[in-house]
Amino acid sequence: MTLAHELSHPFSVAFALIYTAWLRQSRREGQAVQDRAEALIALSTEQGHGAEGLSQIREGLAALQATGAEVERSQFLALLAEAYGQDAQVEEGLRTVAKALAFVGRTAERSVEAELYRVKGELILQKFKVQGSKFNAEEVEVYFQKTIAIAQKQEAKSWELRAATSLARLWQQQGKVVEARDLLAPIYNWFTEGFDTADLKDAKVLLEQLT
Repeated sequence: MTLAHELSHPFSVAFALIYTAWLRQSRREGQAVQDRAEALIALSTEQGHGAEGLSQIREGLAALQATGAEVERSQFLALLAEAYGQDAQVEEGLRTVAKALAFVGRTAERSVEAELYRVKGELILQKFKVQGSKFNAEEVEVYFQKTIAIAQKQEAKSWELRAATSLARLWQQQGKVVEARDLLAPIYNWFTEGFDTADLKDAKVLLEQLT
């Protein structure tokens, strides 16, 4: 960001804002992401005035697709699916995950493949919670385990931690406290920094509950 501003080159500033926003989003720092997004919008020629974030994401994806660009589409779809879940539109979220996984299968763009399966598991959990009905714990567990396996293969520790936290929380609800702690503790203890991030904070709180 410093170099981009020193160059006084708007295109470079825009790209720096995009990538710092992605970094902040990976750290789940929502306000910081919004700040950078707003700065990017102010800098760009297009002024977004959509009332809802979901609408803006959909419009942005449609505009991107219209250009023929596909790079990072799976990441944008993962964010959209999660946003649907936060807005209690679970079925839309699941359909979006399906689109994203189909895209991954077609293009082999696997940067967020692990996270997509975790989001799918969380959406299924949310679906049954909303319906007030019993869910298939084994089905949900399969998606979390798949996330962990992919993350381990990619050596993507942040994705692995996030999925392990989701699975450990599920096991906690089932009374499998020891298994949950044994799963999560080694992954959490692997980290030597970043303890102020949302993922590590969540994992720490859960581990304290499992002690």
